[in-house]
Amino acid sequence: MKMEVKLHVHTQERGAELGDLFGIFFEDLNHAVDGGLYAELVQNRSFEFDPIDRAEYHALTAWEKIEKGGGKAEITVEVSHPLNPRNLHYVAIDIVSEGDGVGIMNLGFNSGIPAKQGETYLFSVYARRDASFDEPVVVTIEGTDGAVHGEATIVVQSSEWTKYESAITANATDTCSRLVIATKGKGKLYLDMVSLFPERTFRNRPNGLREDIAVMIADLKPKFMRFPGGCLVHDGSLNPDDRNSMYRWKNTLGDIAQRPARRNSWNYNQTLGLGYYEYFLFCEDIGAKPIPILPGGVDPHHNRMVPIEELAPWTQDALDLIEFAIGDPSTEWGAIRAELGHPEPFGLEYIGIGNEEVREPFFERYPFFHRAIKEKYPDIKIINSAGPFAAGGEYERGWKSARENKSDLVDEHYYQSPEWFLAHYHRYDDFKADDPKVFLGEYASIGNTYYNALAEAAFMTGLEKNAHAVSLACYAPMLCNVDYVNWKPDLIWYNNHEVFGTANYYVQKLFMHHQGDQLLKIEATESEKKQEPTMKPINGALALGTDLCSIRFWDIQLVNNDTGETKDLNGASAELSDTKEDRLNGTAIRTLELGETNWENYTLSLKAKKISGHKGFNIYFGKCDDKNQLIWEVGGWANADSNLCSGVNGRTSCLTQQTFSLQPGIEHEFTLEVSGRQIRAWINNVLFHNTEDKLPVIEPLYYSASYERSTGDVIVKVINVQENSVSAQIALADLHKTSLTVEVYEMSGHAPDDENTFASPERVSPKQKEFSTEDCSFHYDFPKHSITVFRVK
Repeated sequence: MKMEVKLHVHTQERGAELGDLFGIFFEDLNHAVDGGLYAELVQNRSFEFDPIDRAEYHALTAWEKIEKGGGKAEITVEVSHPLNPRNLHYVAIDIVSEGDGVGIMNLGFNSGIPAKQGETYLFSVYARRDASFDEPVVVTIEGTDGAVHGEATIVVQSSEWTKYESAITANATDTCSRLVIATKGKGKLYLDMVSLFPERTFRNRPNGLREDIAVMIADLKPKFMRFPGGCLVHDGSLNPDDRNSMYRWKNTLGDIAQRPARRNSWNYNQTLGLGYYEYFLFCEDIGAKPIPILPGGVDPHHNRMVPIEELAPWTQDALDLIEFAIGDPSTEWGAIRAELGHPEPFGLEYIGIGNEEVREPFFERYPFFHRAIKEKYPDIKIINSAGPFAAGGEYERGWKSARENKSDLVDEHYYQSPEWFLAHYHRYDDFKADDPKVFLGEYASIGNTYYNALAEAAFMTGLEKNAHAVSLACYAPMLCNVDYVNWKPDLIWYNNHEVFGTANYYVQKLFMHHQGDQLLKIEATESEKKQEPTMKPINGALALGTDLCSIRFWDIQLVNNDTGETKDLNGASAELSDTKEDRLNGTAIRTLELGETNWENYTLSLKAKKISGHKGFNIYFGKCDDKNQLIWEVGGWANADSNLCSGVNGRTSCLTQQTFSLQPGIEHEFTLEVSGRQIRAWINNVLFHNTEDKLPVIEPLYYSASYERSTGDVIVKVINVQENSVSAQIALADLHKTSLTVEVYEMSGHAPDDENTFASPERVSPKQKEFSTEDCSFHYDFPKHSITVFRVK
């Protein structure tokens, strides 16, 4: 039997402005830039790869020696006569015997250089040689079988560094090609900044972006783009000249040959070829407002921090970035922007300080940035940080700082299960309009299936309906190269020649294309009540676990809070030992089952002491299996946190967090109280956690409505997450029209675990249709598991 619902859209009762609500997050992880959006096809073009970036890297990573027809050469990397002080390494090809030519070959990214028949590729290199100045240098794009797909010739006629350029047109399509540079003669040939770009980039910009990926991003029509992250913003040394420095925006400007190589905090090399100038251009090209995020002088990953009395250069960096974006060409940084080719201001409304910041040092320093920016640029909206958790101590610390400093926005981040998103659909209902606004700067439901996209769509209607409190939101991460995965899920996947959007991508696209400008009041009346979940208590198996630590436990006791019954578990004591030595000897004990309970209200208590190791331990409770359980993480994330987490179908949500570090040799007492779905936890008789593991209350329909000024359209979004279809009457009050044309964009008919792939890139994507009605009311059957957008003309 179908459920009957009536949706009443009050077209003249307008609410909060939706503004810049839905945008995109851009961080260089998963090779999002090099080997991704940045169109450079040569990997390690300047021979600057180093073990500091990744343990197995070296200066000749992705390069191989070429010796043809009896030729012999020695290939070395030198630093004695560099191209410039920021690009020290270069390759020397010592011609021992010329044969049919000797040189080097670049392997590109993924399977190789993706040559496409008829396309032109722009080759450039800095070169010099010490002999045979008339001997040509032959540059070819070749298949792995040696077939030549395109060729160019340059002549290096100087012993000083000179830039040479040529164009190569491919005569075949081969996604596994190599770039080969070979010469004959005598002496040494020196090369640096070896580059190969497709002539056709996005908007045909030089040093440009890979067209297919850029088009997928542009097609979203995002309101804003957050850049450059993400953890890479603040993970690094405090010295901007260090290879492993934090992301310092001034290092990313100017001639790409002058930009220093950088250790990417996601364990690879970052050329900085796509820097802040290219970022601002891309924002301009796709109509997205830039939201730059700058480090706040604190690296929480390595506990580095700038002394407060030395913060001035850091706050000045923020002021200089704003001047670079919007300053008149008569200003210092406005002049630099003009010299780069853009005399007009880019426009800048927002700036963020810090990323996922935790602990007091950042929040001691944030006010210095805030005051400096507001004093000079009072209209710039400043974004503070609420850490990487959806609730708990660091989250509250961030919000406290934002209120005290009158931050314009607070950056919230969370990656949770689809069930968590459905259970927290009303998360922002009670947020105040006069508080700092929410910037949901990173979120995703841990998966790229249709079910993930469906849950996110339902949650996003809640974001829209709470636009009084939520100003900005962006899914994260955005980009992932399938052969260089650091993080899942992601919005857009690609290899070296193909790209596809996930189900999540198409949900984001629907919401961005049909955001509207102002909320409309929308109400529902249902013939049936919400699907209230059966109140399942948190019971089941109990267990202990650790990772690379040795922990001793004693006084392990379970108490029934209803009857007073007491049980000693595992003989009241236990020891886990999972050290490296244990693993080598095959004696590691990582987990210990403590038994099961069917009690609904109980207290688990134990004492523990860490013997050795850098982390902590876990208490598992309410455990059905390894994919469905609750976890108290003691010493989570680098032994810095105490977290209560809920795992559903292998996807784990952090419910709440507090700062805690488990130190060796110190005895602690841990107490866990469970009452229904309510959980409280104490360490040494101090209450650390008080939370509820909410189960989803499935709404008959999730919905929102908005008005778009440019078209006059009324937009209604309706999401049905139920297993059955829902029949509804949609009434548009006070529309004053005798007939309506309704465009419908719908995702439906997909299994929950359906995903898009390279082979089926649009398996899960919207379908469009249109109908007309002679009344300001119409009937619609919302299929099960459907996402529907009406655009009423």
